[in-house]
Amino acid sequence: MKSTRLKTGLIATVLVGLLSACSEKKDEVAAVPEQGTAPTAEAPAAPSGSKGVAYVSNQEGAVTVVDLATLETTGMLDVQASGPRGIGITSDGKLLITANKDDGNISVIDTTSGKVVRQVPIGKNPEFVRVYDNMAYVTYEPSPSTGGPPGKAEVAKEEEEDDDRLPGHIAIVDINSGKVVHDITGKPETEGLEFSPDGSKLVVTNESDNSITVHDRETGKLLNSISVAKFGERPRGIKVSPDGKTYVATLEISNKLLILDSDLRPLKTVDTGESPYGVSFDRSGKYLYVAAGRAGLLQVFDATTFDKVKDIPTGKRCWHFTFTPDDKQILLACGRSDAVIVVDVEKLEQVKQIPDKKLPWGVVTYPKSMGSLDKP
Repeated sequence: MKSTRLKTGLIATVLVGLLSACSEKKDEVAAVPEQGTAPTAEAPAAPSGSKGVAYVSNQEGAVTVVDLATLETTGMLDVQASGPRGIGITSDGKLLITANKDDGNISVIDTTSGKVVRQVPIGKNPEFVRVYDNMAYVTYEPSPSTGGPPGKAEVAKEEEEDDDRLPGHIAIVDINSGKVVHDITGKPETEGLEFSPDGSKLVVTNESDNSITVHDRETGKLLNSISVAKFGERPRGIKVSPDGKTYVATLEISNKLLILDSDLRPLKTVDTGESPYGVSFDRSGKYLYVAAGRAGLLQVFDATTFDKVKDIPTGKRCWHFTFTPDDKQILLACGRSDAVIVVDVEKLEQVKQIPDKKLPWGVVTYPKSMGSLDKP
């Protein structure tokens, strides 16, 4: 009889433990609302032995997680906000940051658990994100912004309203505390961000102002303002070469690249396909890549002569891209193609499309890679 009671007690204990574990698991999943298209990813920052992970921001909600070993989607991360566009990741890969247009904030996401750990109010229309030393630099625009290339009618209307535009801003956010430590008042429609090679300066393109401004990275103090109006209109993407000797900026409406020296003195322009936006050098600095959104091309240029090497057909509205950590592929977020397009770097041709039907906008990887939104 004693033996029977003992067995019954053990069975009861096991059942209670199993029920408790199931309950905890249910609570854990419920903590991140479902997106309705894929399971919430609990993707580690860099799985052991893998080629890394890509994170794709989607304007219709959530971040797509791509395993770079298989080039397949493994799940979605709920940012708990609407309209994520800009995306960045910390140097250790533990925290992912998205700029959420519709909610006027950024989400900070733990990449291991897949959960939002904090949200920080920024201001209207946050768009571009760069991360440096656990600080997030976020452009936002109190004036209306579509987050993409305007049509000709929109351009004319916007130019008429330029005098009435409010200045854009760059919020500097301490990622760990969730506090905005500085708010830089910039020029109308602050857009792309880059850091000087020594990290002391923040370089900003100001789209409707047709200018590039330089700020002290820590204090936000304005150090220089460069007009690019005589070279072209609507500067958007900006990158510095790996050797620090050259900056390049895309002039979206003029279909040009602006080449500047290390002191941001304009040197010349180079013709591109229609609506250039995202831009990046490769890791060696030998080639320069430009996403010409309306042309449906990823264009490759010699980074010394700026002669065109090749036009690679891509998709519709491919604005931003990243190399994989091993530099063997390029992933492009192509919003109107409902896909992340993969390009083989050696062959310079498209080799795969990863379905993504939530309007992909930007893409970064961990380990960090060269790309239009990031660099190692």
